[in-house]
Amino acid sequence: MTFAPDPIARFLLAVAVIVLLSNLAGALLSRLRQPPIIGEILGGLLLGPSVLGAVWPAGQAWILPEHVLTTLDLAAQLGLVTFMFLLGCELRLSTVRARQRAIASVVTLSMGLPFAAGTGIALLSGDMMRGPAGDGIAAPLFFGLALSITALPVLARILLDLGLREGVGVLALACAAVGDVIMWGALTALFAVLAVTGAGHALLTLGLAALLPAVAVLVVRPVLAALVRRAGTEDRFVLPVLVTGALVFAAAGQLAGLHPLIGAFLFGTVVPRESAVIERIGHQLQGFTLMVLLPLFFAGVGLRTSVGLISGSAAHWLLFGAVLTIAVATKLLGGYGGARLGGLPRQDALRMGVLMNCRGVTELVVAAIGYQYHLINELGLTVLTLVALITTAATAPAMRLLQARSMTPSRAGR
Repeated sequence: MTFAPDPIARFLLAVAVIVLLSNLAGALLSRLRQPPIIGEILGGLLLGPSVLGAVWPAGQAWILPEHVLTTLDLAAQLGLVTFMFLLGCELRLSTVRARQRAIASVVTLSMGLPFAAGTGIALLSGDMMRGPAGDGIAAPLFFGLALSITALPVLARILLDLGLREGVGVLALACAAVGDVIMWGALTALFAVLAVTGAGHALLTLGLAALLPAVAVLVVRPVLAALVRRAGTEDRFVLPVLVTGALVFAAAGQLAGLHPLIGAFLFGTVVPRESAVIERIGHQLQGFTLMVLLPLFFAGVGLRTSVGLISGSAAHWLLFGAVLTIAVATKLLGGYGGARLGGLPRQDALRMGVLMNCRGVTELVVAAIGYQYHLINELGLTVLTLVALITTAATAPAMRLLQARSMTPSRAGR
């Protein structure tokens, strides 16, 4: 009699391996003074074709068979929906009013330059990174958007580790928050246009895309505010309402032809701020999401990311090098130039350029969406994943170097 492992047991074993490996790698990277999320992403890559698939293909196939991967993808979607809801809840734009000029100039240049350069290099690369649905200008525009990202949650963690809770740190977080709103808005518009083109129901699709934010602002926000006021310090009823609302808006985003993450993010932005109940619920959801659900997403990205796609071709190496150089240079120049136009001294402007380069998990999420919707292929996903990892890992060391230089007598910034 042959041994056939139970599908549920295989799924649970795969989750156990992913969670253990990702969190061990995260703990190791935190000892190296890197954000733990870098290690968690690397843990996902270790399970993919770049490492485990290359060293032990049979082991990878046994641990992560196709039917298990399908279930993991669904669980990862739940984790992403929760993550985007929490990101929307944490969005703070109060700083914008106080530093409008600086924020406007930094966001415009630090997003505009990478967007233009990313769109250009995607056009020049032809079909190398283009997916089956990336006809015309859609794939290059998406690629430009992906390169223009600054990851708000990872940036916040890096600034906390560096002790930059005011000044440049606060300004960088405000710029990242505004950039997130712009990026998700642009992504929403892009998917709305793609949905219109594919389905032919222009009025219905555009109407649903416009109705979702209107309902969120005009109906959901006042209802949630009243619920939180009545709840006081009791979160027994608030938690299921928030989770249900995030899932419903995620489903509505999918049905509207956009993406479930856009709906979840939108719902999070209308959740009341400065509430002890909301803050406590956020901590409750965050722990399980970051420790268990999000690593499943990282594993999914890792399984689709293959460094071998780059290493096997000189043209691919050249393309990756060009994308990485453009991604770093345009963010650095955009952040620095925007900060200088906003009145910041040179040293602070240089710090802004470095901080705006932190792309983190947000770029991975956007890259995975593009791959899921066939705008980019596996090479495009691999390039964006490696760019996200490298630029995020370089942010903290570069900032520590600038901090060390600023402590020595210098005329920089005068």
